[in-house]
Amino acid sequence: MPRVTRTMAVTSAASLAFAAASFGCFSERQDVTGATGAGECRIPLDARVVGTVVVAIQNFAFLPANLRIKRGTIVTWVNCEPGGIDPHSSTSDGGVWDSGLIPPGGTYARTFDVVGTFPYHCVPHPFMRATVTVE
Repeated sequence: MPRVTRTMAVTSAASLAFAAASFGCFSERQDVTGATGAGECRIPLDARVVGTVVVAIQNFAFLPANLRIKRGTIVTWVNCEPGGIDPHSSTSDGGVWDSGLIPPGGTYARTFDVVGTFPYHCVPHPFMRATVTVE
């Protein structure tokens, strides 16, 4: 019987939330960016990500860049950059939230209880932009 590890590869927001909620652990290793063999982001499967929708921060981008969720959903940003890369942030353009700096391997989570469209950016890297739409 194969040994199940307590780590997971961040794949996409929808599939990760489904996998974590449905199985309790996830051992598939897939690339977040879709390029074979590069960009794997392995994070512990624990209370930080179970039951949440995950946004990977990788290659100076938010993945997915346009997230559509239901009201009451918890979104967790995971900095998948390798060590030595500057920290990133998840900062609402309208001042609704600010994660502060998220170091490589770090996470930030928040619950979206208000319906609307929320553009956000990374403070140290303002070219990094994305949107959360809450229905």
